[in-house]
Amino acid sequence: MAVELTATDERILAKLGELSGRFEELQAKMNDAAIASNPSEVTKLAKEQAKLGPLVKCYREYRKLQQQEQEAQEMLEDEATDGQMRELAAEEAASLGVRCREAVNKAKELLVMSDEAGVGALIIEIRAGTGGGEASLFARDLYEMYTRYAEKRGWKVEKMSFSATDLGGFREAIFSVKGEGAWQALGYEGGGHRVQRVPQTEAQGRIHTSAATVAVLPEPEELQTEIKQDEVVEHVSRASGPGGQNVNKVSSAIKLEHLATGITVSMQDEKSQHKNRAKAWRMLRSRVYDHYERQKRAQRDATRKSMIGSGDRSQRIRTYNFPQNRLTDHRINLSLYNLDRIMMGDLDELVGALSDYDKQKRLENL
Repeated sequence: MAVELTATDERILAKLGELSGRFEELQAKMNDAAIASNPSEVTKLAKEQAKLGPLVKCYREYRKLQQQEQEAQEMLEDEATDGQMRELAAEEAASLGVRCREAVNKAKELLVMSDEAGVGALIIEIRAGTGGGEASLFARDLYEMYTRYAEKRGWKVEKMSFSATDLGGFREAIFSVKGEGAWQALGYEGGGHRVQRVPQTEAQGRIHTSAATVAVLPEPEELQTEIKQDEVVEHVSRASGPGGQNVNKVSSAIKLEHLATGITVSMQDEKSQHKNRAKAWRMLRSRVYDHYERQKRAQRDATRKSMIGSGDRSQRIRTYNFPQNRLTDHRINLSLYNLDRIMMGDLDELVGALSDYDKQKRLENL
């Protein structure tokens, strides 16, 4: 029996057919002599084609299986087919039907997650919230949890801006993570994180509640987010805080203001004005990119908040209860009783549950 396709399946396959055509169009352009002589244009086309590659491969596999299934069905329906061949044809048709259904499901999953798959790096901003010194220690613990997870996955972590406290915590920690699958795994971390535990400074053994906020921003490549110099106002000043004589003599701190959105970025961690400017521009591109992407998502998909959350820092997404060794993610009503391992960077079970839930909700809302 031929695989039965729903109206959603048909729409998805039609979309994949369009993408397959675009894939061929990109290949033809790269083979064009005029374009081939322009390395930057070839690179741009190749990246777009690479993004489409997994989708097109899946679509073509489905079409191949569909053709084979149709041939098996025709043999099965042919009156000239003898008994033994009819039996083999029936088995093959049934097997191919299952494989066709699997290919369609895989295609749907790839399509709904294709935007996330195209992001190769992200910037994470962690800030201490309510709770004083304990909140800053929790912000540090979150930073260490993410970096341990990144190390296990073989991703590159780069420190960008840190503001430490006397207790050894962080008022703010901004860092980038780069590697295959990093955005898909950590893109769910944006929001409010609450911790319940006995602080190191608590003599009576009372449990305190404090919080930190996390923002997760995709870090686009320069080709994806072009910000013209005349769209940005740059302010240069002397850095404040510790740093020796250089702080007092050199104007190394950089503040960038994007006029269209009002987004501002300040950077003074480096002694070099050039390095501060480079980091500030990276952060500005990410924030501007995220700003416009949020607008697109709001216009395109009002159901996002009902899926995995908007990433809004005011939204409490998770509680870390140390006395009970429990982590609860409130968006998907999941509680895990291995908080000690999670804080050491063992996030696979949590990330897997969030990813599965997100995929399912996106499929339901296609």
